[in-house]
Amino acid sequence: MSNLLHSERGEVTKGSITYRGQRVQDLDPAALVRRGVIQVMEGRHCFGHLTVEDNLLTGAYTRTDGRAAIQKDLEMVYAYFPRLKERRKSQAGYTSGGEQQMVAMGRALMSRPETILLDEPSMGLAPQLVEQIFEIVKAVNEKEGVTFLLAEQNTNVALRYAHYGYILESGRVVMDGPAKDLRENPDVKEFYLGMSDEGRKSFRDVRSYRRRKRWLA
Repeated sequence: MSNLLHSERGEVTKGSITYRGQRVQDLDPAALVRRGVIQVMEGRHCFGHLTVEDNLLTGAYTRTDGRAAIQKDLEMVYAYFPRLKERRKSQAGYTSGGEQQMVAMGRALMSRPETILLDEPSMGLAPQLVEQIFEIVKAVNEKEGVTFLLAEQNTNVALRYAHYGYILESGRVVMDGPAKDLRENPDVKEFYLGMSDEGRKSFRDVRSYRRRKRWLA
């Protein structure tokens, strides 16, 4: 969706990708960024040799609205991520995994996005940090009007914060609906949340779940 597949010799072979009613799969990544679609990649991918603040400012590279507007947004990012303000002069490569995730998200916000593609933000982070990151995502969505399209294997936390969800199996959508409905779906509770009407299930109890999933029949 971010059009980075071309660099890995990838292509869309079926269907198309549209954004606001226009086909965008043939655009280069920079053109998609200028349309307001930004990806926060799995694994964070900060510029390790740059400071935290310089990393954030790279997110504003395509903007043309002047230094004052960029500085205002930098302060907005620091308001959401106060830890980054404390570490703004530190090299990003020497910050913690949680701080680097914050840098990657803050850098995306500096581009004035309409939509952020957020890929596995919980990967490698402590549960307390995961909750903090998702609370910030929720606040940015509500206060700044930024849409988030989230790819996340932590089903429990994803469905608590999302408005709408899609469940993928082997690359295809097998179930979708409002996140609240998915959380209460007995199949989702058993196969993805480890719960059932009888209570929490152990892995041993559900190890043969693929044979029982009605959508895989």
